[in-house]
Amino acid sequence: MAHITSRKLSNSFEGALAGGGDPATSPLYVFGPFLKLIVVAGVAEITFGASVWLVVFTIAMVSAMYRLVMNWVTDGSGGSGLTEEELGGWAVKINAGITFIEYTLTFLVSMAALVTFIADRLPALNSVLLGIQYRTVVAIAFSLLTGWLVNRGPKVAARTFGPATAGVLLLLWAMVISTIWRFGFQLPSFHLQAFSPQYVNFTLGGYARILAVMTGIEVFANLVAAYEGPPAEKSNKAFGSLLIIMGTASVTMLVVGPAILRLSNPSNAHVSVFTQTMDQLLPSPLAYLGTLVSIAVLLSAAAASAQGLQNLALGLTDRRYVPAVIGQRNRFGVADKPVWIEVGLVSLAFLLFGTREETYLALYAAGVFILLSMTGWAAAKRIIRELREKVTASHVATLMGTTIAALLTTLATVVIFAERLREGAWAYFIFIPILYAAFTYFRSRLGEPSPLLERLGKLEGAMWGVGTSEAGTGAPIPGVAASQAMAWREASAREWQWRDVRVVPRHILVPLDGSAFAEQALAVAEYISYTYHTRLTLLAVLRLPGLSTVLSTVQTETEVSRIRSERETYLHETAQRLLPGNTQVEYYVGIGPTAETIDQVSHELDADLVVLSTHGRSGIQRWLLGSVASKVIQLVATPILLIRPKADEEFRVQPFRKVLVPLDGSEFSERVLSYVRSLTPAHESEVILLTVPEVPEAEMYGVVADVVESLRHKAEAQATRYLHDVATALREDGLQVRVIVKGTGPARTIVDLSESEDIDVIMMATHGVGGLNRVFMGSVAERVIQNLPCPLFLLPIHEKRHPDNGQGGT
Repeated sequence: MAHITSRKLSNSFEGALAGGGDPATSPLYVFGPFLKLIVVAGVAEITFGASVWLVVFTIAMVSAMYRLVMNWVTDGSGGSGLTEEELGGWAVKINAGITFIEYTLTFLVSMAALVTFIADRLPALNSVLLGIQYRTVVAIAFSLLTGWLVNRGPKVAARTFGPATAGVLLLLWAMVISTIWRFGFQLPSFHLQAFSPQYVNFTLGGYARILAVMTGIEVFANLVAAYEGPPAEKSNKAFGSLLIIMGTASVTMLVVGPAILRLSNPSNAHVSVFTQTMDQLLPSPLAYLGTLVSIAVLLSAAAASAQGLQNLALGLTDRRYVPAVIGQRNRFGVADKPVWIEVGLVSLAFLLFGTREETYLALYAAGVFILLSMTGWAAAKRIIRELREKVTASHVATLMGTTIAALLTTLATVVIFAERLREGAWAYFIFIPILYAAFTYFRSRLGEPSPLLERLGKLEGAMWGVGTSEAGTGAPIPGVAASQAMAWREASAREWQWRDVRVVPRHILVPLDGSAFAEQALAVAEYISYTYHTRLTLLAVLRLPGLSTVLSTVQTETEVSRIRSERETYLHETAQRLLPGNTQVEYYVGIGPTAETIDQVSHELDADLVVLSTHGRSGIQRWLLGSVASKVIQLVATPILLIRPKADEEFRVQPFRKVLVPLDGSEFSERVLSYVRSLTPAHESEVILLTVPEVPEAEMYGVVADVVESLRHKAEAQATRYLHDVATALREDGLQVRVIVKGTGPARTIVDLSESEDIDVIMMATHGVGGLNRVFMGSVAERVIQNLPCPLFLLPIHEKRHPDNGQGGT
């Protein structure tokens, strides 16, 4: 799971405290469901020890398996990175889907156990009001508080939840020492009879119920990159951290477990078995302090799961498995949307299914062991490959141990699903295919990421902590980068197709609505028309609410004729004002939805540039209401020049003397250069080529900042070489060209640079997106429009659509 650390770890104990919150909490809540099963059935004397020893043996074998993973994978991607390397791309989607569910279930189980510990001391929370237990309200309140704190950044989360792991380790060892002091050193008895037909179901059922004690073991493989020192030293320290936490869990199971069986009453619905045992083993003040420590560490585990989900979202975003909006960072530098989704799902689960941790434990453990078994078989495959190169006794022994671990985790998975299929484990057969399909869909829509972004996504998906810079999303630029992988080309300029094309506008279409704001676009269009001697067509769109294009009554026809006549008069008068400087001015009135009509008319009249005034919207307004400009971007295949209106006294038509051209290395983005070469020489312009590296600034990444900084430098070097190649080609045409490689969030960088450099026009290519895709994906172009500092030239790259809904004439 995710952890709270923002600096390099110097030793294993620091790593245990940084990453052990989730696995350290598991002994607090696994005994309740376990004992309820075997005590009520009257088989505890026979099966208890066998189930516990099976779990401890599984912990030992899986820990040994992770020793190999830590040696092989030292970049922080852990078992998921190994699984992907050995099993292929399908494993990424399975891993991601299960991990999403696991983070949510970690939050669920931790919050449920937390309110159980509170209710142990405040039984009134079990009371019901209006059909809802008070404990449910408390669980939802703590969930909202935790989500809010986590979304305020890792520093806030660290200060709030950081010290808890040390407290729970002290509590567990205090319980171990107290048990030995009172009962002596007594380990659970192992009865072979537990595997006889009469008892085996209870033995395996108990085994399944306490396997959640192994949740979070993967975290220590992810932590390797967080330690100081060379790779071998890092892996040793990480394994030491694993031993501290999983060793504590195992000792607690073996020493305190029998005491819990002896001292607690599993049928007591008001007090958990761990609290009952704690009250009898520890002096009163320490028992209550233990409750407070338990609550704190469970909050820490819930917060860690929320941070893990944030990082998973960032990793999946970079790797193009989810749209950029999911991984978009807030002002605290973290992806907040996934956390609120998680909190919403958790709150709904509490309302529908209650707040007893046993309700969710089987589902929780099932996902953990799917992931562990995948890691086990991936490790076995790696060893087999090494054996083919060189056969040694140590390799054979390692393969045997790894195979045992893989078989154990696979067996555990089968047992859990067989035992708890009807109690929730069936959900994996629904949610995993849905998530797998979603990841596949978005990957196909967004395209393959570059190798750098692919590696960054692996790190982020397994990351344990992030920095605190207020950086934006690391999504690529511009809109076309969402549909094609970054491909930095160092080919010579003559290989670029844009060098063979010059595109000068010959026919400009200007939609007008009669307002002064819209006529500011007309002023720009008139200037371009005069400069390039182009034909100019004015368009008014007649859109009447509820009006059908098939006119059914005389009254409707009369009303349409009157309004149309008014629009034609306005266009005629406007055209007359322009005639002295432009001899080719026409006008046209269309009927229908505005964006669709602009699209159709631009096609019918063969316009090669649409100049349009726009008002930007952002957030939920844009999603629900949209804007004419936004819809035009989605529909129109003609190049568009967007003008942000200003107060009349502020507006001045400026020559395009400073042109900003964002490029991402793709052929699609380069198509705009044909227009740049044609439109800029007449103004003796300076062309500024911009690339926003796909790797964000390193300070956002805490302990892996050095790794990310290396990736960032590599991305910057590649981008700089690419832009210099493009600049060389443009300079051969006599243009003044400057290159800039900077920023993290593409849209924000474009807007900020436009303002700081006093840019006259931004020229870029974009993909239009519509429908549900627009809600999820958006585009860099739309985000620039919302804060448009200057005219924006957009070259749409999508197929042309021509709805049959326009009427009119010149």
